[in-house]
Amino acid sequence: MIDPSLQALATAAGIACDWTDAFGTARQVRPDTLRAMLKALQLPSDTPQQCREGLKALKHAAHATGLPPLITCWAGTPAVLPNGVLPEASAYRVQLENGGALQGRLDVSRDGKLQTTPLLEPGYHFFESGGLHTTLAVAPRSCFRVADALQRSGRPARESIWGLSAQVYSLRREQGGGGLGDYTALDRLARAAAAQGASALAISPVHAMFSADAGRFSPYGPSSRLFFNVLHIDPAQLLGADALQQALSRLPGAGEQMARLEAANRVDWVAAAAVRLSVLRQLFDQFRQLPALSGDTPVNPLSGTPSGFKAFCEAGGQALQDHARFEALDAWLRQQQPEATQGDWRHWASPFQDPQGPEVTAFAHANAEEVAFHQFLQWLAAAGCEGVQTAARDAGMPIGVVADLAVGADPGGSQAWSLQSAMLKGLGAGAPPDLLSTQGQGWGLGALSPLALQAHGFQPWLAMLRANMRHCGGIRIDHVLGLKRLWLVPDGMSAVDGAYLQYPLEDLMRLTALESTRHGAIVIGEDLGTVPPGFSEQLESYGVLGIRVLAFQKDQDRFLPPGRWPAGAMACTSTHDLATVAGWWAGRDIDWRERMDLLGTDLPAPGHRAARALEKQALWDALNLAGVADQKQAAPPEAAPLEEVLQFIGSTPAPLVLAPLEDVLGLPEQPNLPGTTHTHPNWQQRLTGDAATLLEGDAVHRRLAALQRGREQAATSRPAPSSTMPTSPAASGARQPA
Repeated sequence: MIDPSLQALATAAGIACDWTDAFGTARQVRPDTLRAMLKALQLPSDTPQQCREGLKALKHAAHATGLPPLITCWAGTPAVLPNGVLPEASAYRVQLENGGALQGRLDVSRDGKLQTTPLLEPGYHFFESGGLHTTLAVAPRSCFRVADALQRSGRPARESIWGLSAQVYSLRREQGGGGLGDYTALDRLARAAAAQGASALAISPVHAMFSADAGRFSPYGPSSRLFFNVLHIDPAQLLGADALQQALSRLPGAGEQMARLEAANRVDWVAAAAVRLSVLRQLFDQFRQLPALSGDTPVNPLSGTPSGFKAFCEAGGQALQDHARFEALDAWLRQQQPEATQGDWRHWASPFQDPQGPEVTAFAHANAEEVAFHQFLQWLAAAGCEGVQTAARDAGMPIGVVADLAVGADPGGSQAWSLQSAMLKGLGAGAPPDLLSTQGQGWGLGALSPLALQAHGFQPWLAMLRANMRHCGGIRIDHVLGLKRLWLVPDGMSAVDGAYLQYPLEDLMRLTALESTRHGAIVIGEDLGTVPPGFSEQLESYGVLGIRVLAFQKDQDRFLPPGRWPAGAMACTSTHDLATVAGWWAGRDIDWRERMDLLGTDLPAPGHRAARALEKQALWDALNLAGVADQKQAAPPEAAPLEEVLQFIGSTPAPLVLAPLEDVLGLPEQPNLPGTTHTHPNWQQRLTGDAATLLEGDAVHRRLAALQRGREQAATSRPAPSSTMPTSPAASGARQPA
């Protein structure tokens, strides 16, 4: 039984005290979970008196005497201000981002809210009244859509398009890959995919990892979502092949080591990182000897010149400096105190835990070259990402690269270190028990505080959106459910003992729509798992594509026919966490789970295989009914019907279909097996063949042709989509901060 005062405070803070699991069972959150979550929100709740005081503090904050730093609204609607801040009929002035200005008087809506007159111009505008001021973020009614990308490229808005999804680390290229996929290999794949008719290339996260600890390589557990994984840099891409050869000449055996790593079937992250970083350090030393350009001519920050590097560092500002300092300090402390640091800034000596403290500043000054080296790495990585997107669009893709925004970052990493005031301390993101994970999931990832987000004017969210949209044509928001409610687990507790915390979905989606249109980037939201009723429809109303996966598109035991798939979601055959089509057909995922003792106790392995046989027949029946398989033939016993499956997916009304490279190539192994770490080769498997020629060969051509046939079928039955192409200067291209 929860104490009433504790329940009242938790509810006011946005914590759900009750929830219903995936099996329909009503559950109540434990009191100690509520107290741990309230503590993370800086609301002590050990006693009823503390709970009452916390409740008063929340009510006082809701009726504050000042304006919040940022207020969002949809274009064509009023901006709503906190009641009691300004008198009704107060005169106000709005300085528009494009240079214009509006004036008016505040009024009160029918439901008693203080508001402006409707604002039509999307953008970040400066509001002032009675000596108070704030930023008004006025969002277009929808994110940038697939139809907008097609229109931008001069193609029919109703065209049904497709793309590929790829794990960046898995790619190979001849002469210089070094055992780990890089941006040049990705560039080659993008060009090859565009030549086959692909409109998009979705990639695994390329967020910044820990340069001093390459053994932490899950792309969904990054150090920072603001910067890039420097291990994907092609050392020759920006500075040239001659500079690379000079660097290799000073590192005996490095070229041979890179060749050996490139020939391996799996990524050896530690060895590949060691040789690549050694080469990049040599390149940095060479680069520092180059003369800077003189004069006041504007410099492209991604040009391969000292002036370009300087401009990049200036544009990156404090955030880039903090990340570079973290990387340098992390490496140094590991050398000085390997046992004490544990690869986590929370275990550093207290003076080093403050990014702006005097000790960190002194360290940065004393190690200025090392800090500059990590800024240099980010410069090369940003240029690599920009180059891939440019290549994709130049090759004819209307969308290009779709980046993956991970749901969180490592709480011991760079982003958490530099944003401590915005983070929830002592809590980790995860998921409640569901059909696939009956004990829930604890991902060990840090989460932003919803209260701090609002207090900081949503700058942490805006910074991540801009960082991830800047060099791509779209983003996939991992676990987009977390923008409405996030399952959080107190440190030391089981995932089943977590609770949901509410987030300001409307504000976050308005900002996403505004940044999406400014960058011309589509938005995909991964809405898989325990989805609240109506949430996927909400996403669609914001112009965000949900995700529909073949394995889950069922009505009881039957696979849904293509016509019953939603038109407001992206469709795919599989994801990185699920079996490939070939692996599913062969029961490879069941084999792995049996070996790893992950099948559970309800059904033994033979039972799972018998159930899979029924599922395969059900899929074959669905392929027959859809007219993509030969009704006269029985389901093939061994080889998966890849062409038929791809045509089936292609014929759904989804505006975009993404086929994983593993399914196009007919591979049986999935990139990641959830619930495992070192027992399954997660994030290590490499593809065979150069990225430039991966899509060659008769079998691949037949599969892509089947996918294209499905898309042509879909195009003839789809209604004409709406377009949200921006028409105002504020929404068309400026990328200015709020």
